Amino acid sequence: MRGAVRGAALAQVAVLAGLLAGCSQPADDGAKPSASAGGAADSAGSGKGDDVAASGGSVGAAGSACELPVAFDTAENWKAEAIDTGTAEGGDEVAAELAEALLHQGPFTAACEIDAKPAGNIGFIRVWTGEAGAETGDARALLKEFVKAEGDTSKAKYSDFSSDSEVSGAEVEYLYTSEALDETKKERAFLTVTAEGPVVVHLGGLDTGEHEDMLPAYELAKRTLRAT
Repeated sequence: MRGAVRGAALAQVAVLAGLLAGCSQPADDGAKPSASAGGAADSAGSGKGDDVAASGGSVGAAGSACELPVAFDTAENWKAEAIDTGTAEGGDEVAAELAEALLHQGPFTAACEIDAKPAGNIGFIRVWTGEAGAETGDARALLKEFVKAEGDTSKAKYSDFSSDSEVSGAEVEYLYTSEALDETKKERAFLTVTAEGPVVVHLGGLDTGEHEDMLPAYELAKRTLRAT
């Protein structure tokens, strides 16, 4: 049921002006038109797999575009904006249902969206946060819950990671199939547990080609992850 609602929501995200930062542009996952796998590999902050993304700033610390329990560098030309979950309240029933599908994934709530379009790609790095509690200690179990809540996912491969600042957690690479388009693409996410609750940093992309073009920005975020 959640997968169907999520697909319908993302197909109509353009009409929810201001619901998510950058939603006036095509969303990066769910129901949307297909694009070529090429992407803009020579754009700042993008490129294929092993390329290094130049840092263009950071998010997470007080005074940044998104104040979070963690901080990390953002790739050059990517634009970060905080997600106002208060916009999900009120309005008609359809808008509320769409907001619910967009702003929540399992026990996690969307907190920040970092848009790749200014760097020449179609996609986002999104940050999701969970509440602090007794069950927030197992990073891999929490990450599995996040992936399961996305809907039609498969071939998940989990591993551990540690940033340059020795912030550690769990990471996953997996496939997501859009119910609306019957199209499968790669996605990635990593999760760390903080005193304020778990934090997920997720990379989608319009399709697998765009996803791979944006990997350097994702790797930059993971490598520079630090406590705030």
